[in-house]
Amino acid sequence: MSKVYRIGIIGCGGIANGKHLPSLSKLENVELVAFCDVVLSRAEEAAQKYGSDQAKVYSDYTELLLDESIDIVHVLTPNDSHADISIAALEADKHVMCEKPMAKTAADARRMVEAAKRTGKKLTIGYNNRYRQDSLYLKQLCEAGELGHIYLGKAHAIRRRAVPTWGVFLDEEKQGGGPLIDIGTHALDLTLWLMDNYKPKVVLGTKYHELSQRENAANAWGPWDPKQFTVEDSAFGMIVMENGATIMLESSWALNSLDIDEAKCSLSGTEAGADMKDGLRINGEKLSRLYTTEIDLSAGGVAFYEGQSDSDSDVEARRWIEAIDQDKDPVVTPEQACVVSEILEAIYESARTGKAVYMS
Repeated sequence: MSKVYRIGIIGCGGIANGKHLPSLSKLENVELVAFCDVVLSRAEEAAQKYGSDQAKVYSDYTELLLDESIDIVHVLTPNDSHADISIAALEADKHVMCEKPMAKTAADARRMVEAAKRTGKKLTIGYNNRYRQDSLYLKQLCEAGELGHIYLGKAHAIRRRAVPTWGVFLDEEKQGGGPLIDIGTHALDLTLWLMDNYKPKVVLGTKYHELSQRENAANAWGPWDPKQFTVEDSAFGMIVMENGATIMLESSWALNSLDIDEAKCSLSGTEAGADMKDGLRINGEKLSRLYTTEIDLSAGGVAFYEGQSDSDSDVEARRWIEAIDQDKDPVVTPEQACVVSEILEAIYESARTGKAVYMS
């Protein structure tokens, strides 16, 4: 890569500082030249730590988008603003990386897909769990047909007590939901991608507020305020795909369960099964005997991306810039991410009405 890409960051909170900025700063062919946050001091701090010598700071993203020298924008704001900012950035001739979920609503997600097509700019969504070593290896197995026809997928996003109490995570108006749209979205994206199945037929969902209103609850980040906890504490969905495959999605920030898994999935196919619950395990039958194989991911690289010492976020950043530089589709396409948002919305709608939602 010979070109140096100039990047603007919109939203300089936790996800920017914990994920995007550290990974982008490792790349030699990017320059972080603009930082925007409604709290200007956050933008200033990020610029001082990660920005170029002449980096600019803004409190209004529309001013940042006026800079024609910026090639790429990362949208790292609350869910309710993803669509408007991303579309504005695309229309300002920028490529866009938007954090997950794609948007607060499926309609907004579809608007983003349309904007990317209309402008010809690249749009991707921050589903970084696709870049983990176990995910990449299992993807290769699926593509090689080792599991056969995959007709059952289970998407796991369960925490025993880990409710995020900072920012706007508990605000339904800003976020659009709780654990389903926050961590369930990662597990669902991973499952759909591994199955390579993006045609949902019918969705049935439930959601619960069973533990959210408890005072002084045990929690990884300290007790939550029940008055501020306006989103669900758990949500579950069953998705039947057009080809007859079934996907079960479980998501919770607080659940009385010792079966804890986050951003993982289990797959069952005609030739073999796989799960990520205790490392990556493949199971099946050979010569009338059952077998279980544990994959050692420490003994070599993955052909999909060489560089196993990098974190999943590091690989995500590198692959994103490569997609722009080589003019190819990003690993996470907007069309794929839009289906995730449509299914999540269908689960919420089914939970609200008590009826199945037919999608095709």
